[in-house]
Amino acid sequence: MAAKKPSLKNIKTIGVIGAGQMGTGIAQVVAQTGYEAIVVEPYEEMLKKSSNDIEKNLVRAHELGKIKKKDKDATIDRIRYEKDLECLADVDYVVEAAVENSAVKIDLFSRLDKICAPHVILTTNTSSVRLGKLASATKRPEKVMGMHFMYPAQKMKLLEIIKTPASSEVCYQVVKDLSLKMGKTPITVTDSPCFITSRLIQTLINEAIFCLYQGVSSKEEIDTAMKLGMNHPMGPLELADFIGLDVVLAMQQALYNGFQEPKYRPCPLLMSLVEVGHLGRKTGRGFYEYNRDGSRKN
Repeated sequence: MAAKKPSLKNIKTIGVIGAGQMGTGIAQVVAQTGYEAIVVEPYEEMLKKSSNDIEKNLVRAHELGKIKKKDKDATIDRIRYEKDLECLADVDYVVEAAVENSAVKIDLFSRLDKICAPHVILTTNTSSVRLGKLASATKRPEKVMGMHFMYPAQKMKLLEIIKTPASSEVCYQVVKDLSLKMGKTPITVTDSPCFITSRLIQTLINEAIFCLYQGVSSKEEIDTAMKLGMNHPMGPLELADFIGLDVVLAMQQALYNGFQEPKYRPCPLLMSLVEVGHLGRKTGRGFYEYNRDGSRKN
């Protein structure tokens, strides 16, 4: 029997690695598009939270009249939750959305290369890890690509498709066609540090932190400037707290290391906050202070 080739028509089941915010949103998109989704996450509590969050999202969408009850129920039925990566042996496509850590992702891609069938395209939702590192961990570098969803994945239309010099045109077209089928607007990006969206937002956030560090204005007024002056839904310092200052620092360091240009140097204030464990909403304190429910203290 001839080996399968990467093709949109051959995709029936999609593996999603990671049950965090991004993995959960991607799994919902996959299932709503009509594919079977297998969510792999080693932690039981995260799997339960992911399942509950997807159900809440779909119930809310039904209550607002955005989807029919039968579609809500069918979407939920198309999602399976597993703890073992080996369960992806029969999937037709993979989207990795694990922790934003280069070593973790390299290990995952090396393992996936051995587990998944040779025709399967392996994609990553990374916002900062170089794709070349992941491709080189496999024996299928032409089938390794980036599929960077925006947060929240189930609502945001934009999707970055990241290509490496090894990416095949056939695989690129499959990823693009799948993105369009999911209702996304794909843009194509080369494998450069932090790609487009993360590079631009990181530059804004880091410059806002420098403005605070240098005493240009207060954190509240810096955020107000961008919300009222540039119509941003959230100020850059608020956004940094929301993302997590450790994640922001890691991405800024990826930019700086990738380009070796002074303009990408992380602000010392950002590094100091991370060093003392003030990471934003998830720790209750970053640029602002937060209540246990994530709301900001006055």
